Amino acid sequence: MRQVIVAFERQSNCDRLREMLESTGEFTCLTCRAGAQVKRTVHKLRLDLVVCGFKLADESCEALYGDLPQRCAMLMVAPQAQLDLCASAGVFKLPTPVRRSELLASVRLLAQLTQAREAPVRRSEEERELVEQAKTALMAQSGMTEEQAHRFLQKRSMDCGLRMADTARQVLDEIKPGRDA
Repeated sequence: MRQVIVAFERQSNCDRLREMLESTGEFTCLTCRAGAQVKRTVHKLRLDLVVCGFKLADESCEALYGDLPQRCAMLMVAPQAQLDLCASAGVFKLPTPVRRSELLASVRLLAQLTQAREAPVRRSEEERELVEQAKTALMAQSGMTEEQAHRFLQKRSMDCGLRMADTARQVLDEIKPGRDA
């Protein structure tokens, strides 16, 4: 089960959202009513998912978001007028009244995003060497800097939906058509 912090100024809102999330059996919730309490809980338990309202007893949730570790994701559940006041691009927003299915879909998505952040991609030595060879070839053929070559490989990898090593292999095959695979 995934732990989620549910933080609202009013306890009744905490209870209502906690019930919606815990009813699936996928989540357990810790409720908080103040930003300081959220910060302590995030740091003490290393949690990374916060569902909150527009403001808490001691600060706005937007200000709270700025104080949380970068690994944290925040879903703000509030009336649309209040969501429009939140300028933080990293805060995910869900307007009230919220349906249970919308809330669950949003929290599941954020849980997947935070899990993806936790699992860094590890390349084998062979894959790292392929990426380095492709960068060197791009630098020689196109006059790119190492950073430009790396960005080129990253962008192409994302555009094509391939792993970086596979993209590097493609680039090397394009640059050196007679190369053995």
